[in-house]
Amino acid sequence: MFERVQTFIQNLASRQPEDEYAPGDPRVAFAALCFQVMEADGNVSADEQRMLRDLLRERYQLDGEQLAALIDAGREAGHEAVDYYRFTSDLKRHLDEEERVELLGILWDLVHADGERSEMEDHVIWRIADLLGVSARDRVLQRQQAAARQPGGDAGGE
Repeated sequence: MFERVQTFIQNLASRQPEDEYAPGDPRVAFAALCFQVMEADGNVSADEQRMLRDLLRERYQLDGEQLAALIDAGREAGHEAVDYYRFTSDLKRHLDEEERVELLGILWDLVHADGERSEMEDHVIWRIADLLGVSARDRVLQRQQAAARQPGGDAGGE
């Protein structure tokens, strides 16, 4: 799982300087969407936080201060947002179709990080997928694959 995520995030990182988190930065958009998904069920677990921190640290190769700055920028952008359009439009400009599908898989991995999946998380990912132009088929397939990657994974129905 981390190999796929690493490749995805490295592609994003290679497109922007590592020490800048300006508006429109796809790294901030990615982190903000992660926060939107993690917060959808009203409970951000330690497992979800750890997974996000690990993803961003390893894939963007950030040190403590840079990592903290990206996490703060993503959290703040996510809290200021009134919808997902700002982030999905930033990412659509930087990602091809395959990378957008892959992004959904990463978001599903975050959903499953705490071992639970809620209707609110499903709804948030459905909206993000729609705005990214990812088909319902690909969205469901990514959800099933993320569930199957979890210990005792269940790739059950929608």
